[in-house]
Amino acid sequence: MYTIATMKDKIPFPKAPITEAVLDIRTNVSEKVDLSHLARFQEKIKERFPIKKERYSWKGGFQIGKGSVPEITGASGGPDGCLFKSKDNTKIAQVRLNGFTFNKLKPYSGWDVFYPEARELWEKYVDLTKPGNVSRLALRYINRIDVPLPIKDFKEYILTVPEIAKGLPQGLVECLMRLCIPNLDIAAHAMVTVSFKPRKENLAILPIIFDIDVFKMVDFNPENEEIWETMKLLRDFKNDIFLKSLTKKTKDMFR
Repeated sequence: MYTIATMKDKIPFPKAPITEAVLDIRTNVSEKVDLSHLARFQEKIKERFPIKKERYSWKGGFQIGKGSVPEITGASGGPDGCLFKSKDNTKIAQVRLNGFTFNKLKPYSGWDVFYPEARELWEKYVDLTKPGNVSRLALRYINRIDVPLPIKDFKEYILTVPEIAKGLPQGLVECLMRLCIPNLDIAAHAMVTVSFKPRKENLAILPIIFDIDVFKMVDFNPENEEIWETMKLLRDFKNDIFLKSLTKKTKDMFR
């Protein structure tokens, strides 16, 4: 059972809509650490994460000059780390030259299970790579909410939705909305994405993706307890967005 903790109480959601939870820590390792060094991370976790793959990252872009044709710059990048999967593909530990990520796919059992394992894996990463200061902390929760059709008003289910001007047709066939919400109290931000696409295979439901990515720029020693205190604050911020964006009707679907 997944339970959301608030400042006042805990709210149980046996049918939680979480499809993936992600904890990410950005840092940089010494130039002496290479991909073969990162691959040794599996030695300590092979029983739980037996599947190993190289991780790749790519970047590209284009430049637009006044009165000229856009100039496309070539893609650059390549392998930048390793990822290790559990046998059932529900857990992934990613170790990179610029940080660490832990992914937990459905089913998600709750913070009390997710957080300790992520912390344990991070400590193994620190022990192996001796990274520099941590520069960014992030938590991301991707939710899939199956809303029954037909819908008269999206606000029956989700309160953080796009609004169409009065006088225009009020129906939506497809949606992609992204908001960046600051939290001045903890100097963090949340990137909230609401999206859905038309479905042909099942006309009875509309799967809405409600993606909450909360993050904070920091400057911490990799062994500093503040990393985990900040993660808890980010989790509270995420929970606040989740609970306040959904109606009682939607929350009852998860009970």
